[in-house]
This record gives sequence, structure tokens and C-alpha cells, in this order.
Amino acid sequence: MRAAPAAQRGGRPAVTTPPSTPPSDAGRGADHALAAQRARHSARLVGAGVLLNCGLAAAKLAGGVLGHSHALVADAVESLLDIFASVLVWAGFRVASLPPDADHPYGHGKAAAVAGLAVAGIVWLVAAGIAVQSVREILTPHHAPHWLTLPLLAGVVALKEWFARRMRRLDAEYGSSGLKAEAWHHRSDALTSAAAFLGIAVALAGGEGWEAADDWAALAACGVIAANGLAIARSAVDEVMDAAVPAAIEAEVRRIAAGVAGVRAVEKCRIVRSGLGLLVDIHVHVDGALTVREGHAIAHAVTDALVAAPLAVTDVAVHVEPARG
Repeated sequence: MRAAPAAQRGGRPAVTTPPSTPPSDAGRGADHALAAQRARHSARLVGAGVLLNCGLAAAKLAGGVLGHSHALVADAVESLLDIFASVLVWAGFRVASLPPDADHPYGHGKAAAVAGLAVAGIVWLVAAGIAVQSVREILTPHHAPHWLTLPLLAGVVALKEWFARRMRRLDAEYGSSGLKAEAWHHRSDALTSAAAFLGIAVALAGGEGWEAADDWAALAACGVIAANGLAIARSAVDEVMDAAVPAAIEAEVRRIAAGVAGVRAVEKCRIVRSGLGLLVDIHVHVDGALTVREGHAIAHAVTDALVAAPLAVTDVAVHVEPARG
């Protein structure tokens, strides 16, 4: 016995035969509420990151031009591209917050993963661009950076690392590839700024002949940026390819289902992530002597328990089987 998907039944299990009247749009999106709330919360935090990047990009560009630091100018360019990438992630979360519809019965959650893939591509382009320009600056004699660029960079590192940690905490709670991309974005900016700080410090301490130290630092930071792009892409691809969720989440789903009255055991349990929500396909064993109506009521209870849990479950398919022995 299989309950119809929650996104199509407004959070209430139903038999696979068509209902006499189609579910309302409001009902179809009932189970989506927590995931949508998370998506909106994530979008607001990403929007705050865009504002932060705007201010820091302007400060770094001015400091790089006035302070004769290519590493700082490159850092500013990366921040400008970060703004574009963050807007993509913000748009992804806005789309992910939309309720299920006729064309997207499981919701729009994977929009955040698609945005994450786009961000990975932008990160790699940034790394390549900074690397090319760094090599040019290394081969071209230029003035040493001004010492006032150091406190500016120190402030940038502190702000970006603080914001990256906020993103990582939210990602740890929600488990979104879009949030992971944004967290790595801010951390990449902190790392490139830290590399620029180190390079400028070496250039100033070394004196004549060490003017290119900050360019070498920018070049070294490109490897870190590219590696971060790979981590972002891997997470987004896993979500698009419906990779299994962490074992701890599956264990929690099994525990909740097993605690429902009438459930003898939980057999198969398949869970995939869709944006900030979970899609669950679960098989439960019940007393084989029960009527169809009674088994169906247990399927109702399993679905209700999973949807009510703070896991942002947006769709549940329950298959009821007679208990063995």
C-alpha cells in the first residue's frame, strides 16, 4: 500500500486512486512551509552578504589603487564577481521558496543547487583571471604597496570570516548546497585577503626587490579559490544527482517512523535532498491481519509524524507491508 506524495495531498496521506476532487493549491503546498521558510531566511542572509560585498569591494578597490597593491585590486575584482554570484544564489533561494505546482509537483528546491553550480563556475573564472593578472604583475616592475593597505586587509579578513561562519552554521542546520557555496565564497574572500596581507607585509619588510611579493601571494591564493570551487561544485552535483542524505538524517527518519503506533518495523528508507527540504520514500511493516483501511491509517500517521518533525520533509511516500513472522 502506497500513500500518494505529500506535495500532492497537502500533508495528508491518500490512497493511490484519484481523489474525487483535486487538492487545492494551498493544500498542495502545506508540507512545503518549513522548507519555504528556510529558503526565505537563507535568501535574506545572502542579501546581507551582497551588501557587505558591495562595501568591501569599494574599499578594497580604492585601497588597491591608492596603495599600489595588485593583490588588493584583484581582491576587489573577486568581491565584485562575488556580488554577481551571490545574486544568483539569492535568486535560487527565492525560486526554491515557491510552493509545488502542476509543473513541479516536488517543489522548486533544486533551484538552489543549480545556483550553486553557477557559483562554482564563477569561482573558477575568478581564480583563472587573478592568476593571469598576477603573472603579468610579477613580470612587470612596479611600486611596493603602501603600509596602510595592511589594516584595511585585516578588517576585510575579520569581516569575511565572521560572515562565512554565519553561513556555515546555517548550512549545518539546513544542509543546502547553495548556503555551502556562499559560505565558501566568503571564506575564499577571507583567504585571498589574508594572502594579500601576507604578501604586502613581506614586500614592505623586504624592501627593494620584494615589490612583487603581494603578486605572488595573489597567485598562491588562486589555488585555494579553485579548490573551493571544486568543493562547491561537488556539493551541488550531489544534490542534483539525488545523492543520499547523511546517515544521521536517515536514522532520525527511521526512528520517527518506527515510533508510530502500529509500525512493527521499518524496512527500506530512501531520502534525498531537494533544496532545503527532504523527499522520503519509506517501507513500514504492520500487522498482516489489519484491514486496508487500518493499514492506510498507519500510513497517515507515519506521514504526519515525519512532516511534523523539524526536518523540513516536503514529500513522503509510505509503502505498507505485512510484518514477517
